[in-house]
Amino acid sequence: MYAVEALTPFWGNLKVSDVRGEVCRRYAKWRKKVVKRDPKTKEPIEFEPISQGTARKELGTLRAAINYCHGEGYLTNAPAVTMPDKTEPKERWLTRQEAARLLNAARTGDKTRHLAQFIIIALYTGTRKDAILRMGFERNTLGGRFDLENGLMYRKGDSERSTKKARKPAKIPRQLAVHLKIWRANGQRWAVEYEGARVGSLKRSFNNAVRRAGLKDVTPHTLKHTAITWALQNGASTWDAAGFFSTSVETIEKIYGHHSPEHQATALRAVERR
Repeated sequence: MYAVEALTPFWGNLKVSDVRGEVCRRYAKWRKKVVKRDPKTKEPIEFEPISQGTARKELGTLRAAINYCHGEGYLTNAPAVTMPDKTEPKERWLTRQEAARLLNAARTGDKTRHLAQFIIIALYTGTRKDAILRMGFERNTLGGRFDLENGLMYRKGDSERSTKKARKPAKIPRQLAVHLKIWRANGQRWAVEYEGARVGSLKRSFNNAVRRAGLKDVTPHTLKHTAITWALQNGASTWDAAGFFSTSVETIEKIYGHHSPEHQATALRAVERR
C-alpha cells in the first residue's frame, strides 16, 4: 500500500505508454523528500534521498501492476519498467545489549506496551512486521495465529494466498509462549494489541523507541535479521534456520551464514591440518 501512495503523485497523470527508461530514472530521482525550499522562489534546494532499494521496490510494484493488467487483457503490451540496480542486503542486527535497550525504551514509553509485545515476538520468531500485526490467538480473516494449545504459530491465515514470502508454520519458543499465555489470559485477541484493538502501524512508536534507545539504522526488519543471526550464533544449522524462519537456505547462507560457528569450518580444519 505504501508503494502505491508513493507512486501516485508522479505517475497518476501519466499513461502506460509513458513508461520507459528515462521516465523511470526520473522517478527514482524525484522520489526524494524535500527538507528545504528557497524562501523566495519556493523551489526545493535540499533533499533527503530515499534508499535505492526503496525506489526499486516501488517501481517493482508498478511493474507488477502493469504485468497483471497485461495478463488480464486490459493492455495489449506491457512496457518494460527500468529498475535501479540492486543494493547489497543489509546486515544490521542488534547485540543482546542493544535489543535490551530497545525493549526497555518500548516498555518505558508513553502508551507503548503494544510495541514491546511486537519486539518480543519479532526477536523470538524472526517474523516480518506485517505478518505479526495480523496474528491473533484464534483463527481470523486477516492473518495467522498462535495456537497455544499445540505450541504452533501460523504466520499466514487460511484464506491468505501464498506468495514468495512463504510464512510457513513453526513451533513457538517456550520463552515466547509464556508471554503469549499471559497476554491471552489478560483478554487479548490479537498478539499485538492496543486498548482492545489490533495495531495496524508501528512506524511512529518504533522510531521513537529507537531514538530513546540511542540506536541508529534500526527498522522493524532489523529484528528479523537479529533473530536469525542469534540463532546461527547459538549453533542452529542453516537448514533448520531456513525452516523455522521461513527463509530460503540460499538466503540464510548468503546473508547470515558467516555468523554460524560452523561457517567454513571444514575448510579451515583442512587448511590447518598438518
